[in-house]
Amino acid sequence: MADKVEKTDGTDSLLLRMGVIGTVIVALCCFTPVLVVLLGVVGLSALTGWLDVVLLPALAVFVALTVYAVWRRRRRMKTA
Repeated sequence: MADKVEKTDGTDSLLLRMGVIGTVIVALCCFTPVLVVLLGVVGLSALTGWLDVVLLPALAVFVALTVYAVWRRRRRMKTA
């Protein structure tokens, strides 16, 4: 039983880390010209028109993942 609790705790921590790191990276790319400059340097500046199509849904997914991980962790803490 203790192994299952530790495995669940590890999964919760991994989900939370992935959500927070993904949110920070995507937000940095959304709200600063970092990705535009990088695409320009590499020679792919034609793709900058598609950044909103990709980055805004990715930001929503990572924020939702973070909220889910926090909700799951709190629910587990209440039952323990």
